[in-house]
Amino acid sequence: MNLQFLIIDPQNDFANPNGSLFVPGADKDSDRLVEMMKRHLSKIDEIHITLDTHHLLDIAHPLFWIDTKSKHPAPFTCITLEDVLNGKWQTSNPSFQERAVAYVNTLQKNGRYDLIIWPPHCLIGSQGNNVVSPIAEIVLDWERTRLAMVDYVTKGLNIWTEHYSAVEANVPDPDDANTQLNTRLIENLASADIIAISGQALSHCVANTVRDIANNFGEENIRKMVLIEDTSSSVPSFEHLGQDFLTEMKARGMQTAKYTDYLV
Repeated sequence: MNLQFLIIDPQNDFANPNGSLFVPGADKDSDRLVEMMKRHLSKIDEIHITLDTHHLLDIAHPLFWIDTKSKHPAPFTCITLEDVLNGKWQTSNPSFQERAVAYVNTLQKNGRYDLIIWPPHCLIGSQGNNVVSPIAEIVLDWERTRLAMVDYVTKGLNIWTEHYSAVEANVPDPDDANTQLNTRLIENLASADIIAISGQALSHCVANTVRDIANNFGEENIRKMVLIEDTSSSVPSFEHLGQDFLTEMKARGMQTAKYTDYLV
């Protein structure tokens, strides 16, 4: 049996209580995931870890936008196409305006998410970008035990598009292959018999990554995916998105399990 783990964005800014975008419960999620992995360390064939990785200047960070008084938006502000067209929000750098309008217009058309301004998080070179301690330690133990390497998948470096999914940016940039479909990751996961899925946040990056894998996987492969429910939490006020994702993917054949019950 080929057992692979897909751990989505298990980083300090999400999973450490001191993180800039801490997801309540994520610290306990990490502890539960580590306890489960310890039981199966010698049986895990591959581990894939996605890493949200951003510049301070990013279309979903406050610095990118200003209002009519040249003030940056507060975190969790929603910016709609109407807001941009009527001048409520404009880009801090005027040369960015045309491209930003096109971006929010495309977001509105694809209907998945509005543009949300997040606290600056997972900045390149920062402590917040690092894998949270207990998970970092267990995957190093796995590398020593198996003489193998974790597959780290970075996302979010392109400032022009949000990149919730590790498989594809919300709006792929035709000039940046890193924002386009990650066929390598999909093909690696397709070789598994079981894919154990965990990470942060259930409402956003987990939901989008799993959906995008499923949409490019073939329906018969979706049954390989097992979301460990009590090792993943939603961003507060977005819990409905996490629940919608679970309902949708269970209907398509994704399995779920508790960390204490999985592969006992």
